[in-house]
Amino acid sequence: MNFSLFPHDDKIKSRRQAIKTYKAKADARRSVAEKFADWMTGVFGSVWFLALNFIWFSVWIVWNTNIIPGVEPFDPFPFGLLTMVVSLEAIFLAIIVLISQNREAKIAEIREEVDLYINTMAEGEITKVMKMLAILLDKNGINLDDDPELAKMLRPISNDQLEAALEKELAKK
Repeated sequence: MNFSLFPHDDKIKSRRQAIKTYKAKADARRSVAEKFADWMTGVFGSVWFLALNFIWFSVWIVWNTNIIPGVEPFDPFPFGLLTMVVSLEAIFLAIIVLISQNREAKIAEIREEVDLYINTMAEGEITKVMKMLAILLDKNGINLDDDPELAKMLRPISNDQLEAALEKELAKK
């Protein structure tokens, strides 16, 4: 048999690449609306957008408070039109951000499923290795019967029992 010092490195690289590839594929499958929402979220989440809003609202308020002689206010205090514009902007920004967040949440759910699958596989592999070590130790005359912790570790985890325990824990909250 040919053993590499770190045979799992290729597996890890492959899994990481698969996860990155999934993100790239998910990004490529975005609808035009989702791409637009992602782009707008990036723009609206910038310092430049904050600065633009500050300048826009400052000009609006200065214009409409009779500070500048000869400039007629079109939205006098308490700035009803400005309030409506800001409210509409907030509504649209919230919807755009939610569209992007929902898409990212779907990708995160897939990643969580992949993590769960890999963790379940790893648990089985680790249990198998521990059983093999226990057999080797037993063959070499080392008694493991007095180690209840090891006996517990050698038992495979029951997904159903784990799920029931988690549901019971969640029900308490």
